Amino acid sequence: MRAVIFGAGGQVGRALRANLPEGIAVESFAREDIDIASADAVFAVIKNTRPDVVINAAAYTAVDRAEAETDTAFLINAKAPGHIAEACKAVSARLVHMSTDYVFDGTSERPYRPDDPTHPVSAYGRSKLAGEHAVRKTLPDAAIVRTAWVYAAGGANFVVTMLRLMGERDELAVVADQIGTPTHADSLARALWKLAANGAEGVFHYTDAGEASWHGFATAIEEEARALNMIDGCTVRPITTADYPTPAARPARSLLDCTATYAITGPANHWREELRIMLDQQKALS
Repeated sequence: MRAVIFGAGGQVGRALRANLPEGIAVESFAREDIDIASADAVFAVIKNTRPDVVINAAAYTAVDRAEAETDTAFLINAKAPGHIAEACKAVSARLVHMSTDYVFDGTSERPYRPDDPTHPVSAYGRSKLAGEHAVRKTLPDAAIVRTAWVYAAGGANFVVTMLRLMGERDELAVVADQIGTPTHADSLARALWKLAANGAEGVFHYTDAGEASWHGFATAIEEEARALNMIDGCTVRPITTADYPTPAARPARSLLDCTATYAITGPANHWREELRIMLDQQKALS
């Protein structure tokens, strides 16, 4: 199978390359390699590579900055996926497109199913939902995979930020009333390859197993990192969303129902198990 990865320099893109299954020849394109907002550039890549499958892991992910840079967010998260879908259609390539839990408003008392109504509450969420619509308009059989709270060793993410702050401070205050599921980019990448290999079509949800608040996630990071002698220790104090206002609203409870996806990929590890794996990787980098 021949594959193309867009967004190869990001967390998920790097994980896709690191977890490449046998029998797949891949060509990877990072932000500096191609302007995915250019239809001509995207068509040229797809025409020249003639892939069987394209995985689009490229995205504008600066959630708060998107409130001011809305046009840029929509260019990368909505217009560009439309170009990619059109190019895939032209060469009969399948498309796996990454999306987010932020397409939901976070008011559901149960995990969101793939067919639940969407209602994003931020510019970032609206741009990602527009990207889903652009993909499905052109390629109804594309696989759209929503995920949440992604992190990876060596990246710019919540875990790496917490490790840095815990090394600098004796106490941190972290929001405790937003609930989701931390997801290791490596486990997500393996699931994406399985979905691609199985010719998956439609909307899918994938996260690691379990749930946590940001405070609970930070507490686990502190405990696991201290056990690995990565930090000396830090008190993690719970606060509310109201105590920590941000430009963009966040869904308060954005758990994703991954039942249908797990039927294809197999069950996911609990997020804390994956956190330990990532911390071992992060320690090796330091």
